[in-house]
Amino acid sequence: MKLSHDELKGLMKNKLMKAGLNEDHADIAAEVMTWSDERGYHSHGAVRVEYYAERIAKGGITADPKFEWKETGPCSGVFEGDNGCGYAVAKYGMDKAIEMAKKNGIAVVGMRNMSHSGSIGYYTEMAAEQGLLAISFCQSDPMAVPVGGTEPYYGTNPISFAAPTADERMVVFDMATTVQAWGKILDKRSRHESIPDSWAVDEKGNPVTDPNHVNALLPIAGAKGYGLMMMVDVFSGVLLGVPFGKHVSSMYHDLSKGRELGQMHIVIDPARFVGAEEFKKAMSASIDELGEMPTADGYDKVYYPGERAMLRKEKAYATGGVEIVDEIYEYLKSDDIHFDRYDYKNRFAE
Repeated sequence: MKLSHDELKGLMKNKLMKAGLNEDHADIAAEVMTWSDERGYHSHGAVRVEYYAERIAKGGITADPKFEWKETGPCSGVFEGDNGCGYAVAKYGMDKAIEMAKKNGIAVVGMRNMSHSGSIGYYTEMAAEQGLLAISFCQSDPMAVPVGGTEPYYGTNPISFAAPTADERMVVFDMATTVQAWGKILDKRSRHESIPDSWAVDEKGNPVTDPNHVNALLPIAGAKGYGLMMMVDVFSGVLLGVPFGKHVSSMYHDLSKGRELGQMHIVIDPARFVGAEEFKKAMSASIDELGEMPTADGYDKVYYPGERAMLRKEKAYATGGVEIVDEIYEYLKSDDIHFDRYDYKNRFAE
């Protein structure tokens, strides 16, 4: 089923409201998930709605939270989320960070006690649209081993950054710190296929090629990825006084409890450094040079981060809309919440 932006967003918003979420927060969540689906990030789009609806209905996401903003300095602040919709918390936190960075040159804004916030590239792109440079980190539940370990301690702990250019293009980078997502393991299980020994380990911490024996995922680039996982956890967990490391709550085990997650936005105004226009011109020159580079065998172009996502969006709307799986479309149209219909751990990875 192919849908327009407004059709897809409207279906998701209505479903979240039926589950009990207030209209403003449902609108924000639906907008960010539409952003993900448009760009081909379907693992963080409409497929997630049923999970959120169940958690909202069971009380694991506060439907009408009492947000609290505390400015802790001229360039810092903390946004208390009351275990509300993570999408709303992350957006409002970025709104504050953008305002603060425009006023004082830089902003470091932490969001605490929130639920899952989806594709964090959405929030850094918000800053880039305002001519600012941004970084964001957020926690996820433990599913990766530290180098040399045997038990999951950190999550996929994503990192995103975004930057403006002198034209309509924006660099938007969003990555997990594990080699592969849990969903890739599940896909290989369903196909009865092996996996590379660089993806995951068994219960003894040994590399594994049988997806049925996977106990935990591996960090990207070994010790380097492990260090990045820790960095994300320090910035978005330890620094904000929320559960850290192996203590981060599961996305799937008890949907009636708040997750108490942390996220951190850092926003910088280039005008306070090289100058706003000079920065944008240099960014445009940089991605132009990358795109003009001779390519290696098997590649048609060197793409800048976020470029292929925008091409997928353009192609989707040029060919009739965003493609949504029929099963998900039928669910979005229905009046059901479908409590406990799925084993979410076996469908998604945070």
